[in-house]
Amino acid sequence: MPPSTTAASAAAPSSTKSATSEGSEERFLHSPLAREVAFLTARARGRGNALANQLLADLDLKVRHFSVLAMACSGTNPSQRELGGFLDLDPSQVVALVDVLEGRGVIRREPDPRDRRSKILVATEAGQELYAQAARRTREAEDQTLKKLSSAERDQLRELLARIVF
Repeated sequence: MPPSTTAASAAAPSSTKSATSEGSEERFLHSPLAREVAFLTARARGRGNALANQLLADLDLKVRHFSVLAMACSGTNPSQRELGGFLDLDPSQVVALVDVLEGRGVIRREPDPRDRRSKILVATEAGQELYAQAARRTREAEDQTLKKLSSAERDQLRELLARIVF
């Protein structure tokens, strides 16, 4: 057990526990790493994904499955190759995710009218229903993750991140 969560500290008043665990983190806020964009975005992503995965667990989904399902429900009819590029996933990862979702009957592969050698991903009715439930939970995770930001700051963050990645 880490030193900050020993039996003694677990039984301590919340202010002491808070000061111990948060105080140790606060010591690092002025380190050079705490100002690195790569570190900050990775940490924010990790926290957001962990919370989203927790909220999606009883739907038997993870963030990556949700991403594939969301794109299949988007009406854009992505091919598996396009999906891999957009989600920045290796083709083998996309195949594995699609296989799981197809096995659950929430998406299906159909011939791509633009290229018959390719398959597009389309959500089933069950997939649309699952997506609606999962989307509510991912929005809840986002709200909790971004709770310290105002609505305007959230919009600005989305805009800035979109400019970086697209």
